Amino acid sequence: MERQDLAGYAAKSHASRGRRHDEIYKDDRPAYERDRDRIIHCAAFRRLEYKTQVFVNHEGDYYRTRLTHSLEVAQIGRGIARRLHLNEDLVETLALSHDLGHTPFGHTGEEVLNRLMAPYGGFEHNRQSLRIVEHLEERYPGFNGLNLSWEAREGIIKHSSDYDLPDGSGLEEYLPQLKPTLEAQIIDLADEIAYNNHDIDDGLKAGYLDPAALMKVDLWAETFALVKGKHPALPDDRQVLQTISHLIGRLILDLIEQTEANIRSAGIQSLDDVRKQPATLVMFSRDTAVRNRDLKSFLFKNLYSHYKVERMRIKAERFLSMLFENYLQNPTLLPTSYQAKYGQCGRERVVCDYIAGMTDRYALDEFKRLFEPYERV
Repeated sequence: MERQDLAGYAAKSHASRGRRHDEIYKDDRPAYERDRDRIIHCAAFRRLEYKTQVFVNHEGDYYRTRLTHSLEVAQIGRGIARRLHLNEDLVETLALSHDLGHTPFGHTGEEVLNRLMAPYGGFEHNRQSLRIVEHLEERYPGFNGLNLSWEAREGIIKHSSDYDLPDGSGLEEYLPQLKPTLEAQIIDLADEIAYNNHDIDDGLKAGYLDPAALMKVDLWAETFALVKGKHPALPDDRQVLQTISHLIGRLILDLIEQTEANIRSAGIQSLDDVRKQPATLVMFSRDTAVRNRDLKSFLFKNLYSHYKVERMRIKAERFLSMLFENYLQNPTLLPTSYQAKYGQCGRERVVCDYIAGMTDRYALDEFKRLFEPYERV
């Protein structure tokens, strides 16, 4: 059932290194299609609906969440994979799973847990994503986790962005010295394309970004002018949305063309050739990479460091720290199913798993239940 037009260097289901646990299947789906379906049906994926991307859930229904972000990454990733004749099912699996390990309140939650867990092994969301699919999900007979293919698990742990700190220690099973599949490499930049552009949309909608200041960013200004030339009478809100759409397309096309050139230049014929490369092959052209960095710098300064975002960050840091310390000092506060794991995983890691799995809304409610005297428990 696998597509017949896949490139020689694509990841193919029949050549997978397999799963950790043997299973008897009810159908004959290709391995990476099965992986994708298991991600979509798992509890951790559903919880992404109420986890922060930039704006906390209660700040408005318009803004992206971790779930909608993951869907946008999947859409962008599939488009790139199709043009490069790569395995779209594996790309979609990795896109939908790349943020499973994220905490409530975005990168603030990750920073807080990493600080609090520093004496106990730290916290990093790629490792937590892998922990979820290998251990924490409890759905199938005979094993914990989702029993994903080796290539899916490899792609999860080797995901790398500005916010990730890849570290191969203790992960020798996934060959940290080798590059991952091209399908996994796509996710790094599909993720970036998605969050840069939807953060512009959300930031303008919230009034946190100044449209005039954004026009000083070359990549945005050039694309805005292109759309204006095509549709001179377009209302401002539609002009913004069309500029975002054109910018996504422009970045995708540049990435595809540069990656194709890299594949040809390196003489890539097989997946083994991909893995042995000294650097990743999926990238933007040099000029586009520079312009894209300028856009990212603008967003960091004007959106991610906006005083209202900072206020929510400080609040989240305070009450996540209080939750962690309270659970640690009073371990009977956790549900009994979590208490049963203390002996196996250690109290600190179980508390970390519990908090990391919370949605923004659940964390806020839990804080009220534990610290507000008139709140029902």
